[in-house]
Order: sequence, then structure tokens, then C-alpha cells
Amino acid sequence: MFPPDHTGIAVRLAQLREAMRSQRIDALMVPSADPHLSEYLPPRWKGREWLSGFTGSVGTFIVTADFAGVWTDGRYWTQAETELAGTGVALMKIASGASVQYVDWLAEHLRSGQTLAVDGAVLGLSIARLLGQALAGKDVALRTDLDLLDGVWTDRPGLPDAPVREFLAPYATQSRAERLQALRAAMANLGASHHVISTLDDIAWLLNLRGADVSFNPVFVAHALVAPGRATLFVADGKIAPELGATLAEQGVDVAPYDAYTTALQALPADATVLIDPRRVTHGTRQALPSTVRVAEAVNPTTLAKSRKSAAEADHVRATMEHDGAALCEFFCWLEGALADPRREPLSEYAIGERITAARARRPRFVSPSFGTIAGFRANGAIMHYRAGAEGSARIEGDGLLLIDSGGQYLGGTTDVTRVVPVGAITDEHRRDFTLVLKGLIALSAARFPAGTRSPQLDAIARAPIWAAGIDFGHGTGHGVGYFLNVHEGPQSISPSAMPEPHTAMEPGMITSIEPGIYRPGRWGVRIENLVLNVDAGDAGFGPFLRFETLTLCPIDTRCVALDLLRADERAWLNDYHATVRTRLAPHLAGDALAWLHTRTEAI
Repeated sequence: MFPPDHTGIAVRLAQLREAMRSQRIDALMVPSADPHLSEYLPPRWKGREWLSGFTGSVGTFIVTADFAGVWTDGRYWTQAETELAGTGVALMKIASGASVQYVDWLAEHLRSGQTLAVDGAVLGLSIARLLGQALAGKDVALRTDLDLLDGVWTDRPGLPDAPVREFLAPYATQSRAERLQALRAAMANLGASHHVISTLDDIAWLLNLRGADVSFNPVFVAHALVAPGRATLFVADGKIAPELGATLAEQGVDVAPYDAYTTALQALPADATVLIDPRRVTHGTRQALPSTVRVAEAVNPTTLAKSRKSAAEADHVRATMEHDGAALCEFFCWLEGALADPRREPLSEYAIGERITAARARRPRFVSPSFGTIAGFRANGAIMHYRAGAEGSARIEGDGLLLIDSGGQYLGGTTDVTRVVPVGAITDEHRRDFTLVLKGLIALSAARFPAGTRSPQLDAIARAPIWAAGIDFGHGTGHGVGYFLNVHEGPQSISPSAMPEPHTAMEPGMITSIEPGIYRPGRWGVRIENLVLNVDAGDAGFGPFLRFETLTLCPIDTRCVALDLLRADERAWLNDYHATVRTRLAPHLAGDALAWLHTRTEAI
């Protein structure tokens, strides 16, 4: 994270504007993106953060001669207001993370004859097309051949250099050769001879490799080109050990320098048909393809394949959830004791993240957190992506709700769980909000739906109990989760901002979060999150149906529940869930943590 140095930001913007004037650029757009369109960026591509001081993971920065602004959605408004205050950079509020309102702003504010610049190497192809359409009738030029940041960011980080490692059985449940064979079959069905892949989790999944180039996600910076006979992995020198390189070569995967990627695309044979996913490659990649080749566009077959976990992978995830849940029990047992001890110094929100990671690290096959722990007490819990720093984080003392959202990367799966616990005395209003969120979680967790249902269509099921109280929340209800990969993955998304397109269909084997919430700015926030697995629910003559198997194993704090707001079936769901949690986790616990588990899973 870059420090919020307001003076430094002013200097950077002045230098950037001078570079724009020298290149006759009237507006510059800096997306939150790298050449792989990653959600979480290696430091080299955190240009928007470096220029503006806004550290959220979603945002688009635009600067002109007399304006600078960051467009971001409601998850980050409170954070952005704090971080942008005094910088001269405006917060431009948008409806959702999927919004492209900044494109409309550019079309409205740029005049005929002016030039907009965006680095094509990090500009998504689909966004480039929207920009082209919006500016076509305005006589505004779009330049994508410049990276103006290089001229002003003098200490810009280089490419990450962490080694790439092989992901092996038993946790790799399918061989590299099998995955390449399945991919080529999917390519053939789409009429493609070659396939370009830039998204890092797709590459890691396809080649059974893992890395550490992106915080919390076990991926590495690379491109891949899959041809009929061989595949090429473009990765920085020194990241692939000679022994691994030899293994890859024997299995039909050649290793080439990272910066040879564009040249390789330009050298594709004239009769090639190249498959690209326009939402997962950059404008620069598309521009590098020769005009002679035919281009086929479709969702990356690997994106669809990796979202459907195999039975063996699901078994590893279930085992992982037991260890993760046991770690959480030990943590929450410690937390309750620490909060009740009058002799102890008050805890900080930052300390919560340290302790919860330490609890997970004692469990087998733990690798790292899957994201930075969110521990928000009282008003900070209403900041959806709040992150406490080592300095200045709130002390947890007095009365209120403490929201903790955390997760782990294990060799056998990726976890993501949110719980809310009471600190001191809580109010009936606290309990009402908590129970409404719990009702939303239960409603969607218990749902049955036809296989192939578009995932965004499920969002309203979780919101209905919250809507009934005249309340809503400003984020999606659920995201896909990887298998020892990115904690956020597609193609499914249970969100009102996602389009219900065919590739968002719910299919067996997908793992998705369910995480409704209620946020009262300046007061408190409530979110409860479990991960669920799509499993078969039978066919009663109307086609196959799916249901959710809840994977997460962690007690939901019943001290926060307003029992009179729960129906009998909702109480039964919660009691059944807690009985499962107790049965599955008890063998992994002892002493105080085991006693805590029994107390927190008592039937209501």
C-alpha cells in the first residue's frame, strides 16, 4: 500500500500533466489493471493507487489539465472519501463495480480534436471497444501506444521475481496433459487452432503451477499460447527452475521470456484461427495479432472448466474446511477470553488479523491468507472493504459489533468466511440487523433451482428478507471461489450488477460464496458469509435441479440473533448447521476450544 502522501500526490499529478502536454494528450485514463486484467495487482501496475492515493482494489483514474478523479462503487466510497481527502482528486461515485460511467463522462467532457490516452497493455479489450464506440462520433482520438507512467514513476517496481512451483498430486487431481488435451478439444469445437490466455489463474490451473507474484493469490505473472502440438509459457527469466522447465518441455510446454509474448503473437501463421476471450485479454494483445489470422471470440474454456470442481477436489475442500473451521474455533475461543479479561490491554483491529492468520498457520497444508483480513469494529464494520493498518487501527473496547472477514489458502482449497461477534452489550437494533442478514443467508443456502440457472438470478433470494425490512446492501451476494487459486473467480457471480449471460450459468461442482449484509455508515456493519458447493438435487420430471451444500464450518454467533424474527424452518436450518459444525470439527479440537465449540453450537 502506498502512503497517503498528499504533497507527493500533487507533485506526481503535476509531473504527469507535464508529460501529457509534451505528448499532446488531453486526458489520460489509468485503469486498475495489469496486462492480465487481474483483480489484485503486482506493485508494478498499481499506477492508479500511486497517482491518487486510493488503495481500493476497484477504481478507474482519469486526469485532464484541470480535473482528476477516481470512479469507484459503493463498496469503497467511505474508504475513498478518507483517502482522497486533500489530494485534489475527486471521488466519482458509480452504481456498481461493473459500471462504466467513466466512459460516459469522457464522451461528455472531451471535445472534438482532443486525444485520450490509455496504455493498451493494461486496457481490457471489451473496455477499449466501449471507448471506441463512445468517442467515435466525437472526433476524439484514442491513443493506446503510450505508458506515460514510465516517464514520471521513477522508482516504479519491476516484474515480480518469486519462483514458480509445480502443483502436485494428490491435490492436483488431473494431470497437465489431461487439461491440455481437454482444452484443445474445446478449442476444436470453437474452430480454433491457437488460443491466447493471459489471466493468471487460468494459466496456473491449466498447467498445474502455482506462484507468489500477487498478494494472497497463488499465481504468477505469465501469458500462455496454446498451439495444436505444443504450448508456450511466457514468463520472466529465472522464475522456472531448470528441472521444472525440463519437465514442462517433456510434456509439450515450452518456456519463453515474458517480453517475447507480443513477438510470438505477431509471428502466428496466416492460416491460424486464434481463440481469445474479449473480457480476459487486453487491447494490446488484440492489436498484436496479425491481420491475416482469423479470430474467434468466446469465454476461455479454462475459466468454465476450473469453476467446476471435480469430486476429488470437492473432497479436498471439505477436509480443508474442517482444518480451517478448527483454526477459527481456536481463534474465537481466544478472542472471547481476551475480550473478557479486564487485565489485558484492549485489542486492536490489526491484531485480529495477525491472530487469525497465526491460528490458520498451525493447521496442515496452510500456505497463506487468501486476502487481507477485514476486522471492523463498530463504524468500521460498515466499511465493506475496510483494512486496519498497523498504526492507528481502532481499539476493540466498550460495546458494539465486530465484523471479521478472513480466509486461507491451503493446498487443498481456498476459504473465505465472515462472522460477526458481540463485544460487551449489544442492542435490539444490532440483533435485528444481524437476524435479517442471517435470514438472507439461510434463504439462499436452502434454495433449489434448475441446473443452468443464471447465477445473477439467485441474488434476490438472499435479499428478499432484507428488502422486506426496507433495507438493501451495496455489493453482490456471492462470487466464485478457486481451488487453491484466486478467492474471487468466475464465471458465476450472484450479483445484481452481473448480466445473466449463458456463461454465468450455475453448474455442478461450482463453489460460490453467500454473503448478504447490512451496513449503517458511522454505526456498524453486519455480514455473514459461507462458501457453498453446487450439488445435484435430483429430477422430479422438470429437468435436473441443483442445491447448495454448505462447505464452511464455523459457528454463527447466536448471541446476536433475535429469535422472534426466525421462523421454525429457519431455526431448524441453523440448528442443523450447528450440529454439522460440531460433529465435523470436534475431532480436530481439544480443551478450551472444544468447549467453546460445544457452547457456540448449542441448539436454539
